[in-house]
Amino acid sequence: MLIYLLQRIGLSVLICVTAMTLLFAAIHVIPGDPATIMLGTRATPEVRARLEKEMGLDQPVPVQLVKFLGRAATGDLGTDVWSKRAVGTIVMENLPYTLTLIFTGLGWAALVGIPLGCYSAIRRNSFIDKFTGVISVGTISIPSFVVAIYALLLFAIQLNLFPVIGAGEKGDLADQLWHLVLPSFAVGLGWVGYLARIVRASMLEVMGENHVRTARAFGLPEPKIVLQYALRIAILPTVTLLALAIGGLLSSAVFAENIFARPGIGKLIVDSANVRNYPVVQGAVMATVALFAFAMPIADLIVAWLDPRVRTAL
Repeated sequence: MLIYLLQRIGLSVLICVTAMTLLFAAIHVIPGDPATIMLGTRATPEVRARLEKEMGLDQPVPVQLVKFLGRAATGDLGTDVWSKRAVGTIVMENLPYTLTLIFTGLGWAALVGIPLGCYSAIRRNSFIDKFTGVISVGTISIPSFVVAIYALLLFAIQLNLFPVIGAGEKGDLADQLWHLVLPSFAVGLGWVGYLARIVRASMLEVMGENHVRTARAFGLPEPKIVLQYALRIAILPTVTLLALAIGGLLSSAVFAENIFARPGIGKLIVDSANVRNYPVVQGAVMATVALFAFAMPIADLIVAWLDPRVRTAL
């Protein structure tokens, strides 16, 4: 188990290093001089030379790469070109907003999708099952940014039920939660369908296994069979899917944060890319890559905790 965990952590570190290398290469692959791209063609040679020295662009590319990876390994993501603030500080200021949005969206999607899929499997071919299937496919097929735009127009502007933009007043938890309703609804709606379909398929498979039939033969109550013997196994693919969902929700959060003008990693990346602030873009993307890379080992540990067979195999 420990060896397996170390292997997964090592794989996550390798993914992060690969992503950092690609991010570093992206600056040099783009046609043109990075300093000229960032400052514009009207910048004087002295200003360009000063920026190149500050960012280390005047050194050979391999030396730049080694220093970049070395700084990243110590948590130093560089300095914002324009504000002169540490990129790590800027990222940490915005990361909680994105994490709150992701886990709220994923949380309400799981609370609705898992019971819906479970009920559809128990009442197979019923009206609820068929209706859930149609709704699931429908929600999956609608892009999150379309949901965000229509939710904003309908519930915030037309009906005036929710705030249009922003993340709420700092220190006012109720106001922040009120501002979170529409963005989390937009990023989580599609995952209701995914989770419902995955849980339904897993439950149908597990409900036909021997241990479930044995439990029924012993006369155990149906709710106990479903919740304790079937759902505990059927939920395993869903746990892995939830870890993968973090990556999908990170991309959805980019649209939601920009449409609702919320602070967060997605809005930070877009704003920084618009002004060619490469260090901030690199730092923000690195934070999302690390979040996604380390979510998978955590999901594997949860699966091993839920299923003793997986624990033994490790």
